[in-house]
Amino acid sequence: MSALETIERNEEGFLVHPADWTKELAVEIAQEEGLDELSEAHWKVIEFARANAESSGASPTLRQITNGAGVPTKELFKLFPKGPAKKVAKISGLGKPEGCV
Repeated sequence: MSALETIERNEEGFLVHPADWTKELAVEIAQEEGLDELSEAHWKVIEFARANAESSGASPTLRQITNGAGVPTKELFKLFPKGPAKKVAKISGLGKPEGCV
């Protein structure tokens, strides 16, 4: 049984309880989102997003990620295709970012 099967998530797949997050869980969610592997660059963005959310109380926006993690927008779309802010938040165990559809 995978760790994901024991974790409570909402209808969009976001963790209901961000405290349930682990790196192993992040890998499983990433695979679910079509990312086979999380590189060092992926982890840099994920760790930034978690730290940012801890201090601000909300998932970071695309602009906050690109500025704060120092990852250009184009690179972010390569790392997390099709809606990077939403994917980063989901993989990071955070809620859906404001302004995401």
